[in-house]
Amino acid sequence: MKMPLCFLWRRGILFCIFQVFILHLFAQWHVEAESPQTRVLWRNDTLDITSPKGLSLWWEQPLTAPCTITYRACVVMEGGPYDRLSDLNCFWMASEPFKCITARAGRFVESYRLQCYYLGYGGNYNTTTRFRRYNGDTLAVTDPVHRPPILKEYTDSDHLLKPNHWYAIRIDVQADGRTRYFLDEELLVDYLDPSPLLHGWFAFRTTWSHTRLTKYNVTRIK
Repeated sequence: MKMPLCFLWRRGILFCIFQVFILHLFAQWHVEAESPQTRVLWRNDTLDITSPKGLSLWWEQPLTAPCTITYRACVVMEGGPYDRLSDLNCFWMASEPFKCITARAGRFVESYRLQCYYLGYGGNYNTTTRFRRYNGDTLAVTDPVHRPPILKEYTDSDHLLKPNHWYAIRIDVQADGRTRYFLDEELLVDYLDPSPLLHGWFAFRTTWSHTRLTKYNVTRIK
């Protein structure tokens, strides 16, 4: 049975709109990858990320406080070569105060050049969950003595990663310098910064893992 030309035309238009929408979404993410084997693919409305080494996935639009960041993310454990239960991490309100020439290229140590908030959920082979505030000290790249202190830490199993679980993440940044991190509606971090970071960028961060990310959204708070 042949379909009417008007139906085919409309279906073609809708498909083209969908393709443009997907390309627009993908173009809004900038990939910093340590390995050339890194793969970031769109599958329906979800980013499927295979990262043999370090990867930072930056949203190109800057953030300004007050705002709320929400997304859903999962660490995939399906027997793949890079499936490892570790490192569902992120940076927010990130900037480079000294405009460093050296490219990060996905290497984690280069992130110490940033001013930002950082939450590493299930890091160190899923043994720690830690919150830090990076201060942009370039000496920290090579000297551990200069690296930022841990401001909040969890090591119990209730605050470590579960395989193939879709986490709902919400990050609030207020104009007074208070930042809060929620995971599945549980408040993990509530930090009032005496020198608040009110402008910057967001990045999803992981290493040696297979992860998925969807429904990323930033809402400005009036």
